[in-house]
Amino acid sequence: MKIINAILICSFLVLGLSSFTQYSLKVKVHGLQNTNGQIELSIYNDPKVFPEVGKTYKMVRIDPKDSEIIYEFTNLPAGDYAIATFHDENNDKECNTNWIGVPTEAFAFSNDFRPFISVPDFSDCSFKVDKDSEISVEMVY
Repeated sequence: MKIINAILICSFLVLGLSSFTQYSLKVKVHGLQNTNGQIELSIYNDPKVFPEVGKTYKMVRIDPKDSEIIYEFTNLPAGDYAIATFHDENNDKECNTNWIGVPTEAFAFSNDFRPFISVPDFSDCSFKVDKDSEISVEMVY
């Protein structure tokens, strides 16, 4: 009986600890045409708020030094995520658009999804993180 109890306790501990496992995601943004301004790189884990500004799971702003940047998000629990990024060339901290809402600054989404007329859904851009991973997105100018 003691052996069965010990096995059950160990099983519960292993299952419980696995829910706290954290992963990293390395994101490569390439196709930058210049090094002006900053790249705003956002990761979302909630389909209801993707890709709303200010409702990200995590966000960073990076000074580009070359035609690509690489950033590693760390401490991500397993789950579904989506990336949205833009090249804030004028450094005003927003993705500028024309009078009909089309971005005038370069942008990209995970899965290299290219929206037509409207912003993409989370399902268009989402991917699973269940191990340390890498993805790549290409800027659209």
